[in-house]
Amino acid sequence: MATQKLYAGAKLREMRGRLGLTQKLFADKLSVSLPYLNQMENNHRPVSAGVVLALAQEFGLDVTELTVGESERLVSDMKEALADPVFGAANPPLADLRLAASNAPALARAFLDLHRAYRQTHERLASLDEALGREDAALRPSPWEEVRDFFHYCDNYLDAVDRAAEHFVTGPQGRRDVIQVAREALERRGISLHFSDTGAMRRYDPVAKRLDVSARSSEPTQRFQLLHQVALITQNDLLDATLDLARFHTPEAREIAKIGLANYFAGAALLPYRTFLDAAGSTRHDLERLADLFGASIEQVAHRLSTLQRPGAKGIPFFFVRVDQAGTITKRHSATRLQFARFGGACPLWNVHQAFETPGRFLRQLAETPDGVRYLCLSRDVSKPGGSFHAPTRRYAIGLGCEVQHAGALVYSDGLDLKGRFEPIGISCRICERPDCHQRSVPPLERRLRVNPDRRDVLPYEILG
Repeated sequence: MATQKLYAGAKLREMRGRLGLTQKLFADKLSVSLPYLNQMENNHRPVSAGVVLALAQEFGLDVTELTVGESERLVSDMKEALADPVFGAANPPLADLRLAASNAPALARAFLDLHRAYRQTHERLASLDEALGREDAALRPSPWEEVRDFFHYCDNYLDAVDRAAEHFVTGPQGRRDVIQVAREALERRGISLHFSDTGAMRRYDPVAKRLDVSARSSEPTQRFQLLHQVALITQNDLLDATLDLARFHTPEAREIAKIGLANYFAGAALLPYRTFLDAAGSTRHDLERLADLFGASIEQVAHRLSTLQRPGAKGIPFFFVRVDQAGTITKRHSATRLQFARFGGACPLWNVHQAFETPGRFLRQLAETPDGVRYLCLSRDVSKPGGSFHAPTRRYAIGLGCEVQHAGALVYSDGLDLKGRFEPIGISCRICERPDCHQRSVPPLERRLRVNPDRRDVLPYEILG
């Protein structure tokens, strides 16, 4: 399998600007000629292995920053957008998309914003009472989409919030009991904490200065909800400053994002960065053992593993996803090259869909995406009881995975033949390039079809090159 060339011109220019170096000085430190550096910065040449090594030795660069980041997500998002029938036969080569993402990321994001606005126009036209008769009907992303994209392009890692959460629960002797720390923080502000049957998972009365957390919820949920409210009360200035930098278009988006930031703080406090990173390594990323060690749920542990992207102290790059029983993605994040479709469900060949059939078990899958990248994928069902007979139970499946070169650091690789067969999976049928998939629901939009009425195979059409 051919090694993918590394084009990282924008990253090189950004780093040189941050260091305050001229091209000549930067080239000297990297032991390359000035024309060669110029070509690399403009993506006319790939970054060589020698330059990567020099960046690590001279400047302490975490080389994973060159390979996984905004460019890969932009390429994936643009490829999906260009599969829309509105673009007709337009099918820019992958090299052009990578060039745009690396050299003109602002233009690429503007293109995605424009396509999103186009889609929303069609959605509004499908509901005339929404599309017509409203003077304020402007073309903008929904608040939910805007917040989702904010976390997506932050790599789902927010350094200031993460460090504040870590500091909040860590004392001179190490990690402290989160409930005790939270109770003390509330008491200093005259707020009383009660575990009671309120009918809601969490309810705060700012006038009475009383916080109620549901006694019917599981202990991991109680801790998370308690820390969420503590974040809103004790970290409000930090959360607002982060929101100011994001510059959301609507008050609704800002309010949704604030909930997301409080959730982020809660997860980072429940699973503080360095302590959790060390425990993940020592347990070989055993989700059940980590859940027991930190009093967290398996879903909380899996999601946290996908956020360990602190510069200089990164964990294994994971992807994390949660789907409902209809196959709709309700949470998604990837620090790997695998980027989920922004719209619609996940590939039906992916083992995350089988988790509902085997409750309480981890499923393992060795999978390969159309770009030739191989992954170790885990999936498991998660149930969220309502706490009473009449309360509904919410059921999801979570997926967690990493590229196969990291598989040895996971207990889940034990007994697997990592050089054996890898199952082919895709991202979304409409952008998947596999011509012979037996689970294909729709043909790829960028490929021509041939229909033979006198022949029927698994698919009723043949996908042409």
